[in-house]
Amino acid sequence: MRLKKLYLENIRSYVREEIEFPEGSTLLSGDIGSGKTSILLAIEFALFGLQPGQRGSSLLRNGANSGKVRLEFEIEGDEIIIERSLRRGKSVSQDRSLITINGKSEELAVTELKNKVLKLLNYPSEFAKKQNLLYKFTVYTPQEEMKQIIIQDPESRMNTLRHVFGIDKYKVILENSLILLSKIREEKRLKEALIADLEQHKLKFVEQERELETSYGNLDSLEKELFSKEEKRKRIQEQKQEIAEKVEEKKRFIQEIDKTKLMISSKREAFSSNLKLLEQLKGQIDELERMRIDESRIIQIEKEILWIEEEKEKLDQKNLEINSEMNSLKAKNEENLKLEQRISNLEICPTCLQDVDAIYRANVLNKIRSEVIENNKKLELLETEKAELLSKMKELSEKLSLKRKELTDMKILKAKYQSIEEKRERMREIERSNELLKRDIDLLEKHMKILQDSVFKLGKFDKLFEEIESKLEEALHEEKLIEIKIAELKKEISLKKRQLEELKKRIEEGEKTKKEFERLSALEEWISNIFMPLISLVERNVMIRLKEEFSQLFSKWFSMLVSDSLNVRLGEDFTPIVEQQDYEIDYAYLSGGERTAIALAYRLALNQVINSILSKIKTKDLVILDEPTDGFSDQQLDRMRDVLQELNVSQLILVSHEQKIESFVDHVLRFRKEDGISKLVRGGGEVSKEQINEN
Repeated sequence: MRLKKLYLENIRSYVREEIEFPEGSTLLSGDIGSGKTSILLAIEFALFGLQPGQRGSSLLRNGANSGKVRLEFEIEGDEIIIERSLRRGKSVSQDRSLITINGKSEELAVTELKNKVLKLLNYPSEFAKKQNLLYKFTVYTPQEEMKQIIIQDPESRMNTLRHVFGIDKYKVILENSLILLSKIREEKRLKEALIADLEQHKLKFVEQERELETSYGNLDSLEKELFSKEEKRKRIQEQKQEIAEKVEEKKRFIQEIDKTKLMISSKREAFSSNLKLLEQLKGQIDELERMRIDESRIIQIEKEILWIEEEKEKLDQKNLEINSEMNSLKAKNEENLKLEQRISNLEICPTCLQDVDAIYRANVLNKIRSEVIENNKKLELLETEKAELLSKMKELSEKLSLKRKELTDMKILKAKYQSIEEKRERMREIERSNELLKRDIDLLEKHMKILQDSVFKLGKFDKLFEEIESKLEEALHEEKLIEIKIAELKKEISLKKRQLEELKKRIEEGEKTKKEFERLSALEEWISNIFMPLISLVERNVMIRLKEEFSQLFSKWFSMLVSDSLNVRLGEDFTPIVEQQDYEIDYAYLSGGERTAIALAYRLALNQVINSILSKIKTKDLVILDEPTDGFSDQQLDRMRDVLQELNVSQLILVSHEQKIESFVDHVLRFRKEDGISKLVRGGGEVSKEQINEN
């Protein structure tokens, strides 16, 4: 992985700034508080977002409502750009997250982008839900945080290192094994209680099997008795069926008699109704004969209506002409009045521009007024003519309405008269219908007499039906009693069978539980005596191997930074042990530079161990050191040159305000804070190693 460019907008003390990172070693130089560490925090935020417990307000510039970080980097030839933004609401939260790989952009959720970055860096998948410890201990750890790891209690340090090395799984396995053992023992106690009465269940099963056989014998006897009762009941039912058919036949005859009575009654009503209808039709025919209409009168009225309509149309046309003439005269009067007003005030002719003579003006006005008076007289005559015309039109309309009503009435009478022949035909049909109704009534009365005789003959079967029904009821009762006994016995057998099945199932489950109990006992013994000791041994061996490698590297880096009078190694719990002439020196009694040297050596050794274990991660060639020389003497600062050369990484970024470090690196980026705003010093802001050496 190689960092290429970082863009900041409203991040901590930066308003807008863009920093390019060259290959090789680069120093971020500047006074304390100039904004160097903010660059490193921005890189971490771009890669992984806000960490658990980290507040967005620690990154967003005070007073700004939004901020943004864009990081450009390269992984094995792939060009990657990550953009993350912050937005201030009730609190500062992460807003937009965007990743671009080789020109192809994709907007992702915050957690999705973090998982994507971890995958690109080839970090193990189990680190997806952890904090960025792997990044911190392989790429960037603030020096003060490393000092905290060194002085924290041994158990916390071991848990942190297990977490970083990815071997906390052994501790988790052991803890889960203890939980599993607890559950196995609890399960064993439960199963032991379940199989306590297994032998009693087996004895009870044999006893209930014998009882079931006895019940089956009793059931067989009752079923034979039931068969005998059913045969007797069937014979009675057959007799009842024969009698019932006779009784049913009698009922059908009675129903037929009732239907016949209804039909006779209905036909008599129809006969009577027809007689009344004949009388009504005869009266209607007589009345229509008296209403005979003269056809010539209808023709005459139609001609009169036509003449009135033509006259009315002529008067309408005349009315339109009068209205048109009156409107024309009124329009002329209005024009004359307007002309009179203009001429009355006219002093100069608008055409020839000469004075208008008063006599000429008076003559013109008199002519106009005479014309208006003449028009008004014509209007009065026209108004009179119009009134007479409207009166005639009203008279014609009333006359037309009366004629039309008279014509309608005569046509209605004509239509009624034309139906007289239909009524006569209707009378003939009704007379024929009455003849048929009379014949039907005679036939139905004879049929009803025959039915009544048949009902009388079948009357004796009613009593026989009551007797046979009583016998059948008694037989059914006897059959029902036996069925109840059989049902009770079957229910008892079913209950016993169910009890046997349940008992059998309980015994089978008991046998299974017994086998499971034996299996759990064997599993408990295997976990306790074989598996857990083996896991502990594996973890111990892994930790021993890691500690040996870690301790050698730790000692190597420390010896490069401190004089030969002090030796360091790691204890069993990875605690740094400092010795001078075979005497241990407490960490608290070391100088500031020595404590910094221990923290830096621990940091570099941890970096190499992790990169060795996780050889495929993509951040092996990138190291970021933040104030790694805090408290160093001049001699220790000189030794930093050898340390930096020994690191042998493609890209090294240091943060320091020590001027001497500038000669140890390939490039220097200088930062300055003015009026609370951090800036990269341009035009000499980036200085190469050759320029530093020349100076």
